[in-house]
Amino acid sequence: MGVQIDITGLPQERIVFGPSPLAELSAALHVLSEPAHHPGAHGWVTTTAAALKPDLQSRLVEAEFLWRSTRSDILLPRRPMPSATLAQELDELDQLDDQTFVDAALEINTAGCELRTAGGRSPLVDAAARDAALERASARGPRQRDFAHHLLTDPGGVRAWIRRLLEDCEQAFFADAWERVRPQLAADAREKTDLLRHRSLGDALRAVSPAVALEEDPRGRRITVDTLAHARTDAVQPGVEPGLTFVPTAFGRPHLIVRHAPGWRPVVEYPVATAELRPGPGTSELMEKRLTALAHPARIRLCWALARAPYTTTELAKGFGMTAAEVSRHLKALRQAEMLTTRRHGRYVQYQLDVTVVARLGSDFLESILR
Repeated sequence: MGVQIDITGLPQERIVFGPSPLAELSAALHVLSEPAHHPGAHGWVTTTAAALKPDLQSRLVEAEFLWRSTRSDILLPRRPMPSATLAQELDELDQLDDQTFVDAALEINTAGCELRTAGGRSPLVDAAARDAALERASARGPRQRDFAHHLLTDPGGVRAWIRRLLEDCEQAFFADAWERVRPQLAADAREKTDLLRHRSLGDALRAVSPAVALEEDPRGRRITVDTLAHARTDAVQPGVEPGLTFVPTAFGRPHLIVRHAPGWRPVVEYPVATAELRPGPGTSELMEKRLTALAHPARIRLCWALARAPYTTTELAKGFGMTAAEVSRHLKALRQAEMLTTRRHGRYVQYQLDVTVVARLGSDFLESILR
């Protein structure tokens, strides 16, 4: 599982870190659409939503599938280093040809379905391909059907409508939000850049997230982003400026967004670490180990004791009528799930449940599947 980004042969200077106002605006719009994913932003959501004018609220509802369940490729930066202002990034979006823009907008609108017919014909020029795209959009609901119809009949008009919508969001609430979070995002990008330049790519990736890792073997080098999605892309593609862009986000936690569509520069949007936020949930594999470790009734009983006081293997075996070997196997499963702390007293080792880890299990599970 996860998204693999092949970086074989990519010069290290082609890997860049930088904040993107366009990406941060789309993350903020996702928070407004799915506030349950972001309980820490409840106050901001309440205040911002209450201040939105009805017309803007209505237009946001029309377009929310572009950022609600996943992120459209057009809402992540195009340039290797994201531009400083939203206007500049929207100008770069305007430079896309109609075919590229329509393909990206339709892809999110039809839940990742293939957009071209078997002959590779475009829905902009081929009636059969257009009918197929509209049928797939209709299966997603009337709002998506209407959007796809307008996009295919008037792509320029839809592009202008989306730009006006994002500009109105900037004026209504995002300019203030961006001014507040931009220094933090810029500082985080500088920190990761320094790690990349003065230490190693692996160190920089570990600082990004425990869910991002570098893999190297005789076949090449890959960056793996641990998500429940499964995909791969290349940082070196024909017709695309080679490289990989990492974009920090304050609004995006807990999500890790990866743009991996062919023909687009790969982008990884990652949540920044703040003093107010605890560490993330770790990898999906670690979450599976924790859930599996707690699925055994004997381990639940051991946890009952270990949550209250530290015990040795012998003490637990006597207290629960088990052999020392049985207790050791159960403790091993809990240790591998990183749910125990240990203390050594001479030749004795005492184990205790790490209650902070267990207390976070529900929220960690939610974060790992939302990532």
